[in-house]
Amino acid sequence: MITRDDVLHVAKLARLALSDEEVERFQAQLNAILEAISKVSELDLDDVPPTSHALALVNRLAADVPATTLSHEEAFANTPAIEDDAFRVPAS
Repeated sequence: MITRDDVLHVAKLARLALSDEEVERFQAQLNAILEAISKVSELDLDDVPPTSHALALVNRLAADVPATTLSHEEAFANTPAIEDDAFRVPAS
């Protein structure tokens, strides 16, 4: 069971300032997660092979084929400002 002190300790390690309401909410949420995990541990999983994902993943990337790139004129066509052959953007 996650205690209030556990939540405060993790918040301190993460350098998070939490209100009392947030501490209580996170404590309840973390305890709910641990409860869900404990239900899974009650299952008989001896015949279930270990996997890295619950679903089969397939790489959906397109083929890496060389193609023509934009010219400088095309790349800068809609740019409001150019400086030293680069996009000029406002300072943040």
